[in-house]
Amino acid sequence: MTRMFRRYHRQIAIVLCLPLFLTVLTGMSFTIAHEWLHQNDLGEFLLRLHTLEIFHLEKIYPLLNGLGLVGLLITGLSMTGLFRQRA
Repeated sequence: MTRMFRRYHRQIAIVLCLPLFLTVLTGMSFTIAHEWLHQNDLGEFLLRLHTLEIFHLEKIYPLLNGLGLVGLLITGLSMTGLFRQRA
């Protein structure tokens, strides 16, 4: 069972690496540009990139990111052994 979760975890991590990196990077960049540097136009662009609104994917992209993260959490937690039944 653990081997199966490791395989799923690895596959999910590979697929989500780029989308999650983009989400984290644009989220941090938005805060810096908008709140600290008061660059509203750059902030708006980064926010549109953050949700992939510029590609008209704003309705599905956050959902896919969230589902992928839930998958990573489930497979990752299952590998910790916290939920194994003790003999």
